[in-house]
Amino acid sequence: MRTLEHLFKNNRDWVARMQKGQPGFFADLARQQSPRYLWIGCSDSRVPANEIVGLRPGELFVHRNVANVVVHTDFNCLSVIQYAIEVLGVRDVIVCGHYGCGGVATAVGRPGNGLIDNWLRHVRDVYTRHRHGLDAVSGSDAMLDRLCELNVIEQVRTVCGTTILQDAWGRGQSVSVHGWVYNIQDGLLRDLGPCITGPDEVESLCDAAAQNALAGQG
Repeated sequence: MRTLEHLFKNNRDWVARMQKGQPGFFADLARQQSPRYLWIGCSDSRVPANEIVGLRPGELFVHRNVANVVVHTDFNCLSVIQYAIEVLGVRDVIVCGHYGCGGVATAVGRPGNGLIDNWLRHVRDVYTRHRHGLDAVSGSDAMLDRLCELNVIEQVRTVCGTTILQDAWGRGQSVSVHGWVYNIQDGLLRDLGPCITGPDEVESLCDAAAQNALAGQG
């Protein structure tokens, strides 16, 4: 029977390092969870949310799925958003995609990948919506980069359209929604532009960010 003992050893070593460097860390962590940020990102193993932004455990509330998609019928994602905003009181929701996303590439490739094709249909819809502009991009890699950016922007639009965000803004709660993309090749984040603080900003800021992405200015 495989017990993955090396992972348990890694865990013990990590605990020892944390206790040595930050005495009382786990006791403090167990007493509260008060993150300011909600991160909605891709499940890709190369994109560790906390490490990218230099935050400790307890400082970032995280939801991840293939291709960082937000869907109005995904009660898993919606429950995370609701809990983050209504219970934890997060002030910033960050939708973060990444270049070289396998999910995005699969969404515009050949079908026949099984169940995942149904999930990635949402990304395919983003491609269809912006197909005219994407087809004008020179080079397949550049096109996929633009699609990664556009996918983030459209997910930002979806987050802002949820009843959760609409209700939060309606009661005067301060919540901003951001769209970022991560470059695995250099480790740097890029702000794609939309920083939405209320319902009246959604369409204009998302449309402007999409235009910049298609122009290679994302």
